[in-house]
Amino acid sequence: MLKRNMDVKTLSRSQDFFKERIKCYGVKVPTVNKISKEYFKSIEFKEKSEIFDLCESLWKSGYLEESFVACNWSYALHERYEPEDFQIFENWIDKYVDNWASCDTLCNHTLGEFIEMYPEYLKQLMDFAKSENRWKRRASAVTLILPARKGKFLREILKISDTLLLDKDDLVQKGYGWMLKAASEANQQPIFDYVMRNKAIMPRTSLRYAIEKLPKDLKFKAMEK
Repeated sequence: MLKRNMDVKTLSRSQDFFKERIKCYGVKVPTVNKISKEYFKSIEFKEKSEIFDLCESLWKSGYLEESFVACNWSYALHERYEPEDFQIFENWIDKYVDNWASCDTLCNHTLGEFIEMYPEYLKQLMDFAKSENRWKRRASAVTLILPARKGKFLREILKISDTLLLDKDDLVQKGYGWMLKAASEANQQPIFDYVMRNKAIMPRTSLRYAIEKLPKDLKFKAMEK
């Protein structure tokens, strides 16, 4: 079904958004999501373990769109998450995630929802920030985007930012900058204070992301030399 929905323009432009080489069919994301939702109806009655196995098969294909379907299906099961599922999600990051889009789709929703349900796993998430795997380091930050907007886990957000503060990888820099930006929506002053304490050493990429939602006067102060 994905192959049949290939869009020539999407296929020709997809690689432009990634520095690393990706495999893709060239299907627009809304179309992928529609197909994913339609096909999930035919498997939602199955055991969670069976659906996770199907997700794993999709991840193994290496195709971007199939990773999105896997992420959609794993998130669709969020009401059935159990603590032991964390290891499954971590394993997918370790073995299959190889680009920012797959990383963010999995972490923003599946892993982010899991952490909200089982906050005792924040310690393991914080350990991701120390990984040699760039995608795991990015995952430590982007998993908390949606909780951050709700004002949750500020202490952990700042600790993850401390760990990633001087990271040389631009996609990790963007990831934790995005997390700080999301946190600023509910915790403006603590995030501004954090930026001001660290702006002299924080990569400019992270700084620009972090202050994007701040009022103009605070942005100006943050950008001052």
